[in-house]
Order: sequence, then structure tokens, then C-alpha cells
Amino acid sequence: MGWLFSVIIFVLDVWAIAQIINTNVSTKAKILWILLIVILPVLGLIIWYFAGPKSNVRL
Repeated sequence: MGWLFSVIIFVLDVWAIAQIINTNVSTKAKILWILLIVILPVLGLIIWYFAGPKSNVRL
């Protein structure tokens, strides 16, 4: 069951990083947000969801 949680977090982190890349914020801000998600996958994802830049591209 632990591997399933890991896979879900990984997929969500990749999705969040793709969303960050597609924003109009500065490159420096993008790098900082991506580093936060890479260093703290779960906490970084939660912080990005509530406070991070959102992409202009919607599904």
C-alpha cells in the first residue's frame, strides 16, 4: 500500500511541476517552486496548491 501512495505523490509532483513551468512567473520563481516540490514532495505539493503560481493551461 505504501508504494501506491508513493506513486500517487510522484504523479502529482510531476503534474505540479508541469503546471509551474506553464506559468507566466519569472524563471527564478519557477526554479524556487520546483525546488520546493523536489525537496519536500508532499509538503511542497500542498504549499504549491494553496500559494503557488497556477498555469494558464486548463485540462
